[in-house]
Amino acid sequence: MKLDGNNLFVKGKIGELSYDFNQSISLTIDENIIQVVWDKNDKKATAQAGTARAIANNMVTGVSAGFEKKMTLIGVGYRAQAKGNVLSLSLGYSHPVDFNVPNGISVETPSQTEIVIKGSNKQLVGEVAAKIRAYRPPEPYKGKGVRYSDEHVARKEAKKK
Repeated sequence: MKLDGNNLFVKGKIGELSYDFNQSISLTIDENIIQVVWDKNDKKATAQAGTARAIANNMVTGVSAGFEKKMTLIGVGYRAQAKGNVLSLSLGYSHPVDFNVPNGISVETPSQTEIVIKGSNKQLVGEVAAKIRAYRPPEPYKGKGVRYSDEHVARKEAKKK
């Protein structure tokens, strides 16, 4: 861990991250403990303090253990295949959807209907997962689509005659 003004730099076994924090708070490092200091009378600084603490915690967790999101494809003919830094998705369209994976993120497909997204930056892992899900979000009638593995989709009853 290294602190340069309000810029925190964290390095670990999985990677390295840096983040420039808001000027209304200040960070201190004492014996591998990061402390957030702010003016308690300023509402905006108080809001930024909680955010800064969470971001610093996610940075340390990310470079040491990493983050992952698991997704499943539900639907006939829905498949995923990882080829290098490109994720090829067959989602019922007339053409395959190719998603370019950004640097710092790895995508694995243990089976044709499962996707595992891994990385050290929690925000980037969630953003990539949301972009993949946006290609075909789960629909409420048959439940087909791309969903997070722990996501519950509320099902609707079909129209009756």
